[in-house]
Amino acid sequence: MNSDSDLQIAGDILEVPHLLQAPREHPATVAEFAGLARSVAADRSQWEHLVRFDATTRWYHRLRTGPGYEVWLLSWLPGQGSGLHDHGRSSGVLTVLEGTLTERTGRATRALGPGAVGVPPLERSREWGRVFAPGYVHEVVNDTLEPAVSLHVYFPGLTEMPMHTAPSCEGRAVHV
Repeated sequence: MNSDSDLQIAGDILEVPHLLQAPREHPATVAEFAGLARSVAADRSQWEHLVRFDATTRWYHRLRTGPGYEVWLLSWLPGQGSGLHDHGRSSGVLTVLEGTLTERTGRATRALGPGAVGVPPLERSREWGRVFAPGYVHEVVNDTLEPAVSLHVYFPGLTEMPMHTAPSCEGRAVHV
């Protein structure tokens, strides 16, 4: 039966608290990890005061940990890059907080920039970030003239970052 009375028959789920799932304290799905990245990115008070720049290497700081995941803050001066690598058995979310980074894979080169948190995909001038699976091979570099800051969520926590010599492996990524 499909009618307005269906709601009356089924009742209001909010009136049946034992049927509601309790909110999770920590993310457990890819969508929740992407949501964590978006919420941290949107709250500059969580990370802005921690950012440092190092002329000799990329600077990084573990911002948060939880059961099975880590959140990292990285800074990139012009010319600094990660080298071609993957993240071992970890999946991840990468988002740019300030500046612009370039991501290169065996399949494409993409500009990643900030400011897309909460902006519908068709209205974005750049991608806000990447969600990637274990074994995804890429290189991230700041090839602009301005510093950049990025946020990385790894699940499970990052235990290895194998380097690659050529973009021969095609990784799978999901746009968010």
